[in-house]
Amino acid sequence: MRYFLADILQFQFHRALAQTAGCASPLNRCSIYGNKEAGTKLNGMLQMGLSQPWQDALEKIAGARQMDASAIRDYFAPLEKWLDEQNQGKAVGW
Repeated sequence: MRYFLADILQFQFHRALAQTAGCASPLNRCSIYGNKEAGTKLNGMLQMGLSQPWQDALEKIAGARQMDASAIRDYFAPLEKWLDEQNQGKAVGW
C-alpha cells in the first residue's frame, strides 16, 4: 500500500515544487534543480521527519491535507494528448 501511495504523492510533490519554482512548462518538463525556493520548501517538509502526521507534511509542501492524483494526469497530459491523436478514428480495444 505504501508504494501505491508513494506513487501518487511523488507527483503531487513534484507539481507543488514546480509551481514554487515558477515553472511555466508542462509538468513533465519542469525541473526544480537549483531553485532555492523549491529546495527550502522541500527541506522544510523533510525536516519534519516522523515527528508529525503525514497530512501535516503534505500540507507543508502542497498546501493541501489530502492526496490528489490529478498531478499524475497533469504530468502525463502530453502523452495522453499524443495517444488521443494517434488513436483518433481507430477502434480501441483488444
